[in-house]
Amino acid sequence: MNVIITPTKLKGHVTPPASKSQAHRLLIAAALAEGESVITNITPNDDLLATVSCLKELGAEFAWEGNTLTVKGMGAGEMSPMRRLAHPHMDCGESGSTLRFLIPVALAVRGGGVFTGHGRLMQRPLQPYFDLFDEKGIHYSLDGDTLTVQGMLEPGEYRLPGNISSQFFTGLMLALPLLGGDSKITLTSPLESGAYVELTRDALRDAGVSIVGGSIPGRQRYQPIHQEVEADWSQAAFFYAAHGMGNDLRIKGLNPLSNQADTNIVPLYTELCGNDEEANISVSQYPDLFPALCAMAAVRVGEPVNIGGGLRLRMKESDRISAVAGALKAFGVRFEEFDDGLSIEGRRTLRGNVTIDCCGDHRIAMMAAIAATCADGPVKLLGAQCVSKSYPDFWEVYESLGGQIVRED
Repeated sequence: MNVIITPTKLKGHVTPPASKSQAHRLLIAAALAEGESVITNITPNDDLLATVSCLKELGAEFAWEGNTLTVKGMGAGEMSPMRRLAHPHMDCGESGSTLRFLIPVALAVRGGGVFTGHGRLMQRPLQPYFDLFDEKGIHYSLDGDTLTVQGMLEPGEYRLPGNISSQFFTGLMLALPLLGGDSKITLTSPLESGAYVELTRDALRDAGVSIVGGSIPGRQRYQPIHQEVEADWSQAAFFYAAHGMGNDLRIKGLNPLSNQADTNIVPLYTELCGNDEEANISVSQYPDLFPALCAMAAVRVGEPVNIGGGLRLRMKESDRISAVAGALKAFGVRFEEFDDGLSIEGRRTLRGNVTIDCCGDHRIAMMAAIAATCADGPVKLLGAQCVSKSYPDFWEVYESLGGQIVRED
């Protein structure tokens, strides 16, 4: 689906959808528990539906009622009889979280599994797991878009680099408590996106699982969860950006004390809106904020905004740095591209009568939609349906706030 936007300012109150990051973790913890869990305020986007589908293959059961999901857990544990079942086949869609979280979980629960993916998913880094599997004697093979893993996780030390993705830490944190002895996760380089690890700790605590520092006691059993998912600060960032670009929006329903990494949009919004001096921002701890920050920088008249620390963005649903650069070029914004980010010189009004390829990336589509409110002519977005990955009703919300769009099939 393509979308043609006629520029107009957005106005009104908006509540972001439920946090995808928190929901992934709560659903996996609930699926591993013995008994029934109830998770409320879930936004059923493509990524979460992929996680639910994979957890069904692992042995959990799910029942939807509106945005509430009741989970009958599989009662995973050290002596789980599920280890004797055939390896599950799990379609992870385009969800990096689903794949990286569930690889070690499948090994702990079922002795392995067959994972498939779409888009760029299987091109995204998996080497930290492969290095561990070589060390631990676990078989793996990656053939095109299909990954097969087979073996048993054993208690012990697991060494991981911290500068590739925190998702590898989360996967092990979810799986290692199920083993028959104690384990330890050791950093081999400084941890980036550390707040996402804290979200995992939160979900484990909700399920009665304890982790002390990097030490993870074994023989633990997950307990049922009754929890409401918070609103998503990652999506809220686009509305903060829109407000900073002159749209009259009020953002509701957010938890200011959340452990979500993207709460950092608040001080960064203040920094970018508060002056026109040169700004230097590293997104190493919150890479998902990169597109929203670039949108704000695109209309900030003054000294350049330098946004770096985002080398990992090159291996998202798109090469997100290049995809943002492509959108900025279409809008007539001057920029310089580096390996890990962009330096942007904003302009008061963005160029309209342009076409932008969303590159199959939900965050590029939302960034371009927000930026279009400052364009001097229509903006056409190619492949705008990709927002379904994280925010299925984004275009309906955009229209409810006064956005003017025409959909093309």
